Amino acid sequence: MRVAVMSFKLYAPWVHSLKEKRMIVKSLIARLHNTFHVSAAEVDAQDVHQTIVIGVAAVVPPGANADHLMDQIWTFVEDHTEADIVESEREVL
Repeated sequence: MRVAVMSFKLYAPWVHSLKEKRMIVKSLIARLHNTFHVSAAEVDAQDVHQTIVIGVAAVVPPGANADHLMDQIWTFVEDHTEADIVESEREVL
């Protein structure tokens, strides 16, 4: 069993309140969970209006390709939010 861990730092220049940011974050996290059955949460910069940092973790069964899963998640985040991905980290433990 392996664990795939990713984090995304997104920049949303049109967001001017924490309420707007919360709507984006909750929507993206719910979509990630429903589509990939992963754990996701906002992990940093909670008080910064235009910066969103989301952490994603998934248990990868033996024989499955963790890199492929992380590529799919990255593409999904890129396609399902108008925010720009400014930084991304990934690791398989």
